[in-house]
Amino acid sequence: MGDMGYAPGEVRRARYAVAAVFAVHGAVTGSFATRVPWIQDHASLGAGQLGFALAFTAFGASCAMPLAGRISHRFGSRTALRGLLALWTLALVPPSLAPNLYTLCLAMFAYGASSGMADVAMNALGVEVERLLGKSVMSGLHGMWSAGALTGSAAGTLAAHLGAGGRLHFVLASAVLTVLGLVACSWVLDVQPAADEEPPPRFALPPRSALLIGTVGFCAVFAEGASLDWSAVFLRDRLDSSAAVAAACTTGFMLTMAVARIAGDAIVNRFGTVRTVRAGGVLAALGGLLIVLAGDPVVAMAGFGLMGLGIAVVVPLCFAAAGHAGPNPSQAIAGVATITYTSGLVAPSLIGGVAQATSLVVSFCVVTALACGLAVFAGVLRGAERDGRARIAAQSAAVPDPHP
Repeated sequence: MGDMGYAPGEVRRARYAVAAVFAVHGAVTGSFATRVPWIQDHASLGAGQLGFALAFTAFGASCAMPLAGRISHRFGSRTALRGLLALWTLALVPPSLAPNLYTLCLAMFAYGASSGMADVAMNALGVEVERLLGKSVMSGLHGMWSAGALTGSAAGTLAAHLGAGGRLHFVLASAVLTVLGLVACSWVLDVQPAADEEPPPRFALPPRSALLIGTVGFCAVFAEGASLDWSAVFLRDRLDSSAAVAAACTTGFMLTMAVARIAGDAIVNRFGTVRTVRAGGVLAALGGLLIVLAGDPVVAMAGFGLMGLGIAVVVPLCFAAAGHAGPNPSQAIAGVATITYTSGLVAPSLIGGVAQATSLVVSFCVVTALACGLAVFAGVLRGAERDGRARIAAQSAAVPDPHP
């Protein structure tokens, strides 16, 4: 991408605008997650069938994410993000209309494809803002995603408590979020490709450097996806909780994610990437143990809260490392995101399949084991941490900080 010579005030506004975009994106996910039990009942699905349908979300994202760089190159970052974000907010409605497994699979594929493309586009703009500011902001941006998800899940909790159907809830949420997303996109950076820049390929294999980073992200996304999609089902089916309490568990998970991510930039700057991820892996594993051993909803909710604290900053750090790794942030982020979202492809079906064969408790034993993997594999980010600091230092020397 070419250097557009942005004014300091424009970069500062763009930071807030892209933060709002992250929040809108998260609100769609939060709205959906709290109504998964309603969707399961509406489509008359068992645990295994629900897991199979949810797998199409990550499958659609993995297939479509490599296209985001090409779209941004063709239309410019602002126009591309505006269109992709609108597709994502509107994609909330079809899952509520699906009457059976087959139509739900199609709806979830479209839902995942639009989510993945918007995700890559907004993270690429976040990396560009971070580059221009000369300091880490990605964890905070993902904190805004979690704050948006918390807001969406809180609305879903209220809707479940009031007995509102998922269809009405999703139509209203989609309409509101589409408008907010279009407004926020008006202020993001409009990054245009350089005149001699070749368009990225439609599909590309992740670079070798992305494989190790993606391993860490894989573990985190698996735990996050399992908690988002199955926490409410776990409390309802395993612990006989009401629909409102089950939805509140998902809301609590979102809350811990939001708090940890908003504070994440300061924590990473203080303790470093590797130490932060290792400590997060320990917290996530402890949370998994609480979930597995829980005999009442309060203990399970505490476990999901610890899980959220532990995994919160991992994905932002992986995306930041990928975005700073080369001259084309969209392509690099798409590579790492494809690997990490493959975890999202595996998680729903694996959790559902294991639950069908054994129980949800055994399923979350798998989640706990992968959470331990964060502590084991955190060392692979040491090189990314060193390179990232060097890049930020170079940018700080070359670009005045417009937001001290």
